[in-house]
Amino acid sequence: MIEILSVLGPASVQDLGRFDQYRFGVGTSGAMDDIALRAGNILLANDENAAGIEIPMTPFKLRFGRDTAFALTGADVGADIGGRAIPPWWRSQARAGDVLSLKATIRGAQSYLAVSGGIDVPVVLGSRSTQLRGELGGLHGRSLQPGDVLPCGAPDPSACIGELGTEPADIALARPNTPAGVTVVRVVIAGEHDMYDNAAQDLFWRSDWKVTPQRNRYGYRLQGPPVMPISPIEKRSHGIVPGVIQIPPNGQPIIQMRDAQTSGGYPKIATVIEADLWRVAQTGLGGKLRFVQTSYADALAAQGEVSGYLDKLRVNVRRLGELRKCR
Repeated sequence: MIEILSVLGPASVQDLGRFDQYRFGVGTSGAMDDIALRAGNILLANDENAAGIEIPMTPFKLRFGRDTAFALTGADVGADIGGRAIPPWWRSQARAGDVLSLKATIRGAQSYLAVSGGIDVPVVLGSRSTQLRGELGGLHGRSLQPGDVLPCGAPDPSACIGELGTEPADIALARPNTPAGVTVVRVVIAGEHDMYDNAAQDLFWRSDWKVTPQRNRYGYRLQGPPVMPISPIEKRSHGIVPGVIQIPPNGQPIIQMRDAQTSGGYPKIATVIEADLWRVAQTGLGGKLRFVQTSYADALAAQGEVSGYLDKLRVNVRRLGELRKCR
């Protein structure tokens, strides 16, 4: 088990999300950076959908109640256990009573702690993910608090336990020719794109959009020059998904994130492709986003690059485990 000692901000239990309830108005939830959670679970030989802890703010501190392997992925944070520094994207071993501390965030915005066997909270509607708005899943449907105790599942007895790291996704999947200090995100145009004239569209594409303090698991509100439609747009609420970029009447875009509502009425100008939504999640307060239009075919190819990164990690972990078993 794991005991939460201190927490700043809405840390929560997340797996990859619940995808079978959308037709009932229940959002997906799940890790904001699913690549980071998958990678942590792969490093531990867990099921890739095993639940971990999503940590959007530091400092954060917890105590391990038993000997266990763990992996820290996502944002690059200053972390140590028992005074020993933990590198980013690394699998380590904790002893019963060890305290893991996450300090200042160096790069990124969302950290993930995966543990051998996963966080063993009840499955609700097909997922262990916390949905804060609906108060379901995770631990009592809420953010983690000091004093909370999280049970851990039984580890795979055949899994090799030892030190192991991997190249962070933001380095392995870095896009060439990206301006310094700007996160470039690929999008496909959405339903109301053509209701904005050429000048408004050009403004949307060439602007660097600042991430405001109004950023959370529901959505990221951005700040920049107002993008206004040809004429006011009034739409009835209709289905939306994580990644959709809506433009409210003030002309400031909102990117729907993992806890996005399942319907909304603001016009949609574009949608972040699945392969890049984690880049948005890892852009911190005050960070800048730039949107680049891409095709459906290129969006599929980008997802293939993500799959290739994870496939390589799976192969390397499996091979290392086989070598260590031979000794």
